[in-house]
Amino acid sequence: LEKIVAHEALGESFDEESACSYLSHIIGRTFDETHKAIARFRQAGNLSLYRIVYWMGKLSIEELLQEKDREIFFSATLRERIGHHVYGELWANNIKVLLHSKNYINRPIHIISANLHSVTSCIYGTQCFDIKSFDELEQLAQAISSGSAPKKQAEILNYALHHGLIEIPDTSGTNIGTQLIDCSKFSENFLGPEIKINLCEDLILVMDYAFGEQAFECMDELLKPYKKEMLNVVSVSIMGKAGILKGGKGDIMVPTAHVFEGTADNYPFQNSLKADDFEGFGLNVFKGPMISVLGTSLQNKDVLRYFMESSWNAIGLEMEGAHYQKAVQAASRIRHSINADVQTAYAYYASDNPLETGSTLASGSLGKEGVKPTYLITWKILQHLPISKKL
Repeated sequence: LEKIVAHEALGESFDEESACSYLSHIIGRTFDETHKAIARFRQAGNLSLYRIVYWMGKLSIEELLQEKDREIFFSATLRERIGHHVYGELWANNIKVLLHSKNYINRPIHIISANLHSVTSCIYGTQCFDIKSFDELEQLAQAISSGSAPKKQAEILNYALHHGLIEIPDTSGTNIGTQLIDCSKFSENFLGPEIKINLCEDLILVMDYAFGEQAFECMDELLKPYKKEMLNVVSVSIMGKAGILKGGKGDIMVPTAHVFEGTADNYPFQNSLKADDFEGFGLNVFKGPMISVLGTSLQNKDVLRYFMESSWNAIGLEMEGAHYQKAVQAASRIRHSINADVQTAYAYYASDNPLETGSTLASGSLGKEGVKPTYLITWKILQHLPISKKL
């Protein structure tokens, strides 16, 4: 491959068929796939797939054998776009325009980042089918997840749309789905007597999972005032999936702090969810700091064991927690654009254990194993929503 790249750089001819065969072997793709990719890169300009693969491999070998570090720089254009939060601003403004148009802008708001379907089923499934316990809810969720109860899923959605659910289409390019739920339209049996939410006034804003830095961009923009009017954000709750270091797939992690990988940045917080909340449901529960990583591809066992066995005593790794908390702390404690005493709740279910062979992300999704922890965390988040306060 090195010789091919040298010939290509000098504009000299070489055996294209042999070169494509070499490259397909290195990148683990078929000859036809590789041949088409080479052509597409050439059409894009001066990019050569031979050159890209060669230099990626050469740099990796040098890093290993010569202990050379790699430094990555972002272009000025990319840095500028990230700084201006182009897509997050569009996403947040769509939500605020809707709140303003319905005269909801000053009503108490609970923000939940989670699966849209789990929140909808927990809130409206309990009302639609008069569910009194988590066991009953889990049975419903398992039936819907397995596809054996498609009519019930349709019934829940239909009921929801007539009892306060508003689906907000994403036109911003973030690919983060959003729902607004008007609690004043709930039936009286919402989650039973344990719920403390003020049903007359409160709104629940549900946003789908954000990804890495996107979490800060979207939450930061969402918590800013709209036309000088502060949002009455009462709570921010985050349900996520994460790699666990001390347990197995399907277990639950309750963080006490987020530590940002590669920096000294750390975000301790008062978590309204406790490990005790999840006891007695047949799942293992772990409490402690979690590492917000830059990406799963950057992890290896040495790094993970350091976080787990050193004084950091980490229980898991995820990609959004520090970003979310950074935005919440900035808005509540520095910018004062939301209530200073905003309640925060974080809980994660284990999608994998990167330290165990056969339990990594590559071994497949959680499937049915993920239904119980997903719905249990959602259930507990809703039960812990605080009583709203006037601005």
